[in-house]
Amino acid sequence: MRFSDFVLFLNTLWFGGAFIQFSIAQSNTLKILVPREERGNPIAPTLSASVAFLGAMNLPIGLLSLYLLATRPPFFGAHDAQIALFLFFSACHFGQFAYNLPVLMRGGRVGVAYWPVLKGPMLRIFVIDATLFVANLVVAILPALR
Repeated sequence: MRFSDFVLFLNTLWFGGAFIQFSIAQSNTLKILVPREERGNPIAPTLSASVAFLGAMNLPIGLLSLYLLATRPPFFGAHDAQIALFLFFSACHFGQFAYNLPVLMRGGRVGVAYWPVLKGPMLRIFVIDATLFVANLVVAILPALR
């Protein structure tokens, strides 16, 4: 298996998992994002319903990764197409990683605000998005260096 195939496989799993987490397991996501003492707040159900949009954005990215991995369409053989697509995947992971940086810099959850980036599921998300950002970027720029 080529490194690029492995990265596509990881993209498929990650973005597919994000779809499940945000669109199907919304109540579980709420438990990660909102402290227990604030889950009775009237805004909590709205927040829970709103995270479904995150899943809706992650699903097509995961499906694109799966499509490229499973079918290897002819256009994907071109270096320019591979560079563009892996830069796209890299940007997707970077965006998710980057929005957790300010939360991390503030020390994670501050009172009832934000989420705990330094422990539990959010730490895994932070580390995995950072790792996949770099992996996709490596696949994108490696051909350009040859």
